[in-house]
Amino acid sequence: MAAPAPFRFVLCADDYALSPAVSAGILAALAAGALTATGVMTTRPSWPAAARALDPFREHADIGLHFNLTLGAPLGPAPQLAPDGVFPKVGAVIARALRGALPRGEIAAELDRQLDAFVAAAGGPPDFVDGHQHVHALPGLRDILFEALARRGWAGRLWLRDPADRAARLLARKAMAPKAATLAGLARGFGAAARRAGFSVNDGFAGFSDFAVDRDYAALFATFLRAPGPRHLVMCHPGRVDDELVALDPVTTGRERELGFLLSPDFARVCAAAGAAPARFAAAGQG
Repeated sequence: MAAPAPFRFVLCADDYALSPAVSAGILAALAAGALTATGVMTTRPSWPAAARALDPFREHADIGLHFNLTLGAPLGPAPQLAPDGVFPKVGAVIARALRGALPRGEIAAELDRQLDAFVAAAGGPPDFVDGHQHVHALPGLRDILFEALARRGWAGRLWLRDPADRAARLLARKAMAPKAATLAGLARGFGAAARRAGFSVNDGFAGFSDFAVDRDYAALFATFLRAPGPRHLVMCHPGRVDDELVALDPVTTGRERELGFLLSPDFARVCAAAGAAPARFAAAGQG
């Protein structure tokens, strides 16, 4: 009897253009055929030059906007959101979102600037949109996203990341279940709202990590492939480390550990053991 066809899942690297070394690591994983998507941070100064390096991979991977409101500086003035010219921490954004106290006009303007920066450097619209630290799915923020994309006529033309997943799937994976459940609560209803607005979304989401220095990432990645949804998406954060990254983000050596796994024979072994194969969003699904 023939073996069943592998289920196909999207493997998306976050944070392209965060720093030149992070981009270099993601490019290496794209070249190896491991990644099938990456989200880019158009707020970072290296983005325009880094955009050109993605050209060879556009037929094999989805390239999207990693909407950023919590790292570094905005692309334009945001006196209520970032009065000192630096984005707030994610906890402050979440708190304001839950109170309905976010400056909607400022956020809409910043989203437009980030989308414009993507189009200017990439030559066209993104294949998808997600958010750094998942801000795009927060209450209030999601409506700004849907409206901005609809104004550009992009409903039905790109997909959005739903960072929530069903409780039964989270429990089946066990690892990082509390972290995943917290986000699922914050993003509750996002997928249904996105579909009503005309966007495709993933169904199934994994990839949470604590980035511990002693973490066995291969073993952790194996849990990401348990209880997959019918259009499963796994996020990851591969990269190399440079001074720019160290100055901006606490996740440093963990990125190198993830990259090493994706470039090693262990990646293919873990996928084969789970009966899984990475694919672009349009091809993702069971079998």
